[in-house]
Amino acid sequence: MKKLVLMLAAASMAASVSAQTVAESKAFDNIYVGINGGVATKTTGHKWLSDLDPNAGIRIGRYFTPVFGLAIEGNAYFSNKPWTSTGTVVRATNASLLGTVNLSNLFGGYKGEPRTFEVSALYGLGWMHVFGHDYEQHANTKLDKLEDNRNRMTSKAALDFAFNFGSEKQFQFYVEPSINFAFLGKTHEKEFKGANVSANDYGYGYKTTAQAGQPAYNINNSFVQLNAGFIYKFANSNGTHNFTIVTPRDQAEIDALNAQINELRNRKPEVITKEVVKEVPSVKVKEFTVSDLVFVTFAQGKSALTNDAKAALNNVKEGVHVQVVGTASPEGSKELNDRLSQARADVVANYLKGRGVIVDEATGKGVQGVTSNRLAVVYVK
Repeated sequence: MKKLVLMLAAASMAASVSAQTVAESKAFDNIYVGINGGVATKTTGHKWLSDLDPNAGIRIGRYFTPVFGLAIEGNAYFSNKPWTSTGTVVRATNASLLGTVNLSNLFGGYKGEPRTFEVSALYGLGWMHVFGHDYEQHANTKLDKLEDNRNRMTSKAALDFAFNFGSEKQFQFYVEPSINFAFLGKTHEKEFKGANVSANDYGYGYKTTAQAGQPAYNINNSFVQLNAGFIYKFANSNGTHNFTIVTPRDQAEIDALNAQINELRNRKPEVITKEVVKEVPSVKVKEFTVSDLVFVTFAQGKSALTNDAKAALNNVKEGVHVQVVGTASPEGSKELNDRLSQARADVVANYLKGRGVIVDEATGKGVQGVTSNRLAVVYVK
């Protein structure tokens, strides 16, 4: 018991650390879709690698952190082997809700992008429907309650051995061995008395309630499965396909940034003019004074205007000409920062245009030097 408590505490700590180090995600971020297929067979009662039952399915899921996620999976089973024929092309369907745990990130931490090779654990419950015989063909039998055996709860435990690839590791190929338990209904042996059918005929388990004490996890009511799958991770609201790391900002760094802004505001106009011309060499600008500059700050990885930002932009008079330059902080890839800085410049420009301000140019500069921050600077001409 003590070991179990310690393991749960470690998992909780890992989840907490993960939540603190990755950027906040929106409701429809970190969603993926995939297809899979493979073979299944009884765990006991026959030779392995014989009477294989092919299956195919689809999986849709979401990662809530780099460690934990949920997925919905549906599979169809096509062969009647090693069970008695149901007379249908699809013998059974199974839909499951699965919890996923990325063991690589749980024990090794998340490094800012998925590893090339990862291992994940899955566990969940499902509902299986077996397409049945025409029960009336069994004359002189009472199989009313056998209908219950056509539907049963299932449980799946699996390991995914995954390979991530693509320019942003947005694709994943995985191999998944699993064991699946079928919890039979309340059919008892006496209900098969005199029937031209056995208790084994209708399910992916093959012991009755009386024999196996169902519902329970019983190896005799299980089948093993080996599937391979392909997954695509949709793009998130920030343009990436995976979680991004947030670099923590301590109070000393925030104080230093505030001091830098205050110092810039208090400097002489001619010094500011020289620096502006140096940062934007390709644009002809007038001799700026500090009153000609409007600074707009953004949250990390975001391009939405805050109320404070809108209040600052409201000071720009209608009809004046401006130039907007957006920048980004050093975190993230160059491609992401270039796109993010342009988005910041565009959102400022669009807001000003809506107020009647004439925007001559809105340019995203990405990261300028090594200390560039999450800003958009408005140059009033």
